[in-house]
Amino acid sequence: MKPKYQYLLWMLAGLFSLNAGAQTLSFNKIDTTMKIGKVGYRVTCRNHSLTENPISIRPIGMETDVRPLDFPLKGRLYATQVDDLNSDSYPDLLMVIYSDSNAVHGTVYCLLSEANKSLVPCYLPDVSYDPKVNKGYKGHDTFTLLEGSLLQRFPIYNPGDADDKPTGGTRTLMYQVTKGDGGGYKFTRLRNFDTK
Repeated sequence: MKPKYQYLLWMLAGLFSLNAGAQTLSFNKIDTTMKIGKVGYRVTCRNHSLTENPISIRPIGMETDVRPLDFPLKGRLYATQVDDLNSDSYPDLLMVIYSDSNAVHGTVYCLLSEANKSLVPCYLPDVSYDPKVNKGYKGHDTFTLLEGSLLQRFPIYNPGDADDKPTGGTRTLMYQVTKGDGGGYKFTRLRNFDTK
């Protein structure tokens, strides 16, 4: 990584340091249209229920074979964004989802456009199952995009910390979309770092 980008990551990590006790997110109805040029997505989600939360995704400006998607979401949709995550010049849809009303356990679900002819899912690995980065992890995730990379941040809990008072600083994980073994896509962690 070039030094100027590394400095930028460190600066952003400090800027977005988390205090889990102060983090309050609201889950409003989402009805948004996002495009890059003339191509993109319309996403609607009422965010009424954690267990049955219908979401509707309508591709815009893509081939006729790309069908709208309607499915029940387990959790609540917090945010959506469009970016070119796999560097192929086609718009991809990123959705931030929390599995609880207090925005403690978050994840990202992504639909990648393959030449605007089909949509391929891409999932974020669960931090709690990764022994290289899960020490002190108790959720309170936030997600941002930075130049085509996904940043996941969360507070680090030391033993004995109260749920609303983490004392271990913040951990930032940086992911990029890469090709999977079976031809699909996956988020691959490039690096991680802790800040106080």
